[in-house]
Amino acid sequence: MSSVSINGFGDDLCINGVRIGDLTPDDHEKIEKEKGGQNYAPLENVVISKVKDSSTLIARKPHPEDVSKYIEEEILDGLCCYSAVNQGQLNQTIVNAVIKHLQDEKLPTVPRSIRHKYMSAFLLAATSITSMDRVIPKVAGVESWELSFKICRRWGYEVKGIPKNKAIVVGATGNFHGRSLAAVSFSDDPDSKENFGPFVPGIELVRYNDIDALKDLFENKGDYIAAYMVEPIQGEAGVIVPEDDYFIKVSELCKKHNILLSMDEVQTGFGRTGRNFAHQLFGVKPDIMGCGKAAGGGILPVSFVAGSDEVLSVLTPGSEGSTFGGYPLASVVGTYAIKVMVDANLAENAEIRGAQLMNNLKDIQSHYPDKIKEVRGKGLLTAFEMFDEKHLDGHKVSVGLMDRGVYAKETHHTTVRLAPALTIESEQIETLSNAVKDVVASL
Repeated sequence: MSSVSINGFGDDLCINGVRIGDLTPDDHEKIEKEKGGQNYAPLENVVISKVKDSSTLIARKPHPEDVSKYIEEEILDGLCCYSAVNQGQLNQTIVNAVIKHLQDEKLPTVPRSIRHKYMSAFLLAATSITSMDRVIPKVAGVESWELSFKICRRWGYEVKGIPKNKAIVVGATGNFHGRSLAAVSFSDDPDSKENFGPFVPGIELVRYNDIDALKDLFENKGDYIAAYMVEPIQGEAGVIVPEDDYFIKVSELCKKHNILLSMDEVQTGFGRTGRNFAHQLFGVKPDIMGCGKAAGGGILPVSFVAGSDEVLSVLTPGSEGSTFGGYPLASVVGTYAIKVMVDANLAENAEIRGAQLMNNLKDIQSHYPDKIKEVRGKGLLTAFEMFDEKHLDGHKVSVGLMDRGVYAKETHHTTVRLAPALTIESEQIETLSNAVKDVVASL
């Protein structure tokens, strides 16, 4: 029988005699390449060790003179775990709530087959902040989209009256909703689909931000379309912001053809874009939406689906479930993640600091118009896109920023996304901006 020895904490954590604190960045890379899946290509020569403050991480890098050692440096977190840590790293309010409820309140772990008192707290908080009738808790962000997909289909059959197994769900080109099979089926990214077929049927895509294409599809196949599922701002595609009136027209079309408007707010929600939820930027309200990432405050994976009574009530006992969706600890974390968003005015700070960052990026663009093609964003979901030339490499920019003490990551070849914590301060925005300017100048 196999066995394993596990002892200690932090740097003193030892697995079969290997002390984690003794490992260099190269050692970590070797272990991951030998024993982990190869579905990620992390930044080279850097390992995050711990948190200094809400926007600053402590990173370990190779020692310049001794390959058996490492040095530690402060890193400004410009990615925020892809917008999962809007409230800032180790937000004290959420951490205190977790400790208080685990130690003093003796928080249990029970499934949804029996009620627990913290579910009521989460449902009251989540329906209030979303202005929705009902909320269904899940765990990973993609689960909120996947459940939305299922609900839209069931609504199409049971409420709209679409013939059995004929429902169509419409998505947008360039979308990213996660890595489940249904989400990959929805995607038009060949890298995410290669050799994972056959894919889920009943999906059609239209160009994002193209109201005429959507109108044509609705007019031709509207009787069979259950929903249009879309990101209010496309994050993984490179922070693609639609025209100001796009979603007003989308909402009108959906109402005209009795089609649900379903929005994926996993990355854009919880204050990221300068509003609590990005759909509020465009003056519309979806029938159903999925939230995740910052719904767990960077402490725990928490997601949920929020929607109208008519739409979410199509679910019945046994038709959907989740062992850890809304279990007591997740309910506490989710409740306090909402509390911090409201009490700390995160959306307002995102709008203020986002304007500062966007102005700085546009200034950099004005200095290097031959390198930066476009600056895009809302709030603190921002990106700059470079021209598609060999020397203008997004990965090279990410590495250059890391060398200058800033963590960011390219999306696709020429676009670099910047999405720091919504607690970030003015001087930290300047630090981030100066690093970007320095790297762009060096290309």
